[in-house]
Amino acid sequence: MPIFWVQAILPAYYHDTVPPGFIVLFLGVAIVLFFYSQYASAKRRRDLAAWAAEHGLALAEGKFDDFDRKYPEFSCLQNGDNRCAYNLLRGRWGQRDVLGFDYRYVIQAGKSRQEHVFSAVIVSSPIPLQPLTIRPEGLLDKVGEFFGAEDINFESADFSRKFFVKAVNKRWAYDVIHPRVMELLLASPPFRIQFGLVSVMAYRQSPFKPADFQAAFQVVCGILDQLPEYVIQQQGQLRPPVQGEA
Repeated sequence: MPIFWVQAILPAYYHDTVPPGFIVLFLGVAIVLFFYSQYASAKRRRDLAAWAAEHGLALAEGKFDDFDRKYPEFSCLQNGDNRCAYNLLRGRWGQRDVLGFDYRYVIQAGKSRQEHVFSAVIVSSPIPLQPLTIRPEGLLDKVGEFFGAEDINFESADFSRKFFVKAVNKRWAYDVIHPRVMELLLASPPFRIQFGLVSVMAYRQSPFKPADFQAAFQVVCGILDQLPEYVIQQQGQLRPPVQGEA
């Protein structure tokens, strides 16, 4: 990139004040960061492809900008603008259809532009589900609880201390999060888990390593595999909702 291109990017009042050496340094750093980003992205795709092949999953490398419409119940997919999913991992994990992916969105506020990237998995359920959120409890949650914010507590003090749980139907939360599920969650790496209408998402606010995808699939499938029989029968009698229904 010629130096005058960099000068064109800078505001006019910088042209006489910025030393040429600084412009060359700026240009060099930009080129290094660009090529490192390309290298890191390619290496991540190779690592994910190898891991996917090992576990019988397929990797799709394209960009998909319709996830916010396909899964409107998952709030983390509705943030910002220029949303897209990429590095899709598709297939079956045990007896369940699963999907893993990276997700990118942009927060624009005036001249400030922040790009956010995280990873998630979505596991399909053969029966209708009800909304439920399970996530590690943070300091703000503890402050909110002091001021009366709603957080469902359980008999296990250890679980209640470590996890924030929210559900429209508290009975559903207690049915799903029984002692064996509490043990599973306490023994698993921490994820933010959200139940949709016919699927469950697990994610963090940062990209996964391949091993994180595996752990996320395992914890979500473990929760669904341990739904009590009476819950399966009860929910199975409901009309299966169409994905994307309000």
